[in-house]
Amino acid sequence: MGAVLALHSSSDVLGVGVAWPGMAGPAELGAFPLGRGLANQLLACIEQQLPADQWPQLDRLAVAIGPGGFTSTRLTVVLARTLAQQLDVPLDGVGSFLLVARRLAIQQPTWLVQELARRGVVAGLYGPAPRGDRAAVVELAAPRLFAPDTPLPPGPQLAAVTQLPADVGQLLELSLQAHAQGLAAPWQSVLPLYPTSPVAGI
Repeated sequence: MGAVLALHSSSDVLGVGVAWPGMAGPAELGAFPLGRGLANQLLACIEQQLPADQWPQLDRLAVAIGPGGFTSTRLTVVLARTLAQQLDVPLDGVGSFLLVARRLAIQQPTWLVQELARRGVVAGLYGPAPRGDRAAVVELAAPRLFAPDTPLPPGPQLAAVTQLPADVGQLLELSLQAHAQGLAAPWQSVLPLYPTSPVAGI
């Protein structure tokens, strides 16, 4: 049975998670504070968790699609899409705010907010699954940009602060659940989430 690999680079820290379904032992989670060095060190950090000669054994991949840094998020999404295409395996794309909400185990509809200098805030709404499963946290409204003069809708607010390796652990858990259920996840549909344009003024 193959491995599941999860990648998270929506902050200045790269998170890498690896699990081998059906095999004893916990998942392997790593956090690498790379900052702007991500482009040069991405592959080497992944190989610390899963050597390249084992990549053909991957059965599924997962990647955090943002919101996050434009360059860092794009790099891991492109890599994950390439691996999924070449290996012909499913790729789960999951929002980084949802991973924060799951880690916080939010129990009522709550806005997760990330401030942007001079541009306002990016905010998304998260809460328990509508069917009443309080163990499941879902995205009720996707993250979008609120301009500085635009108030958020009413409701509790929390800062959307990424924590690694905990959040890549959440990502890996979601992908393992999808793997166990045999859910389809075509790589073509996984794209970075940019609530703001990387080009000023657009």
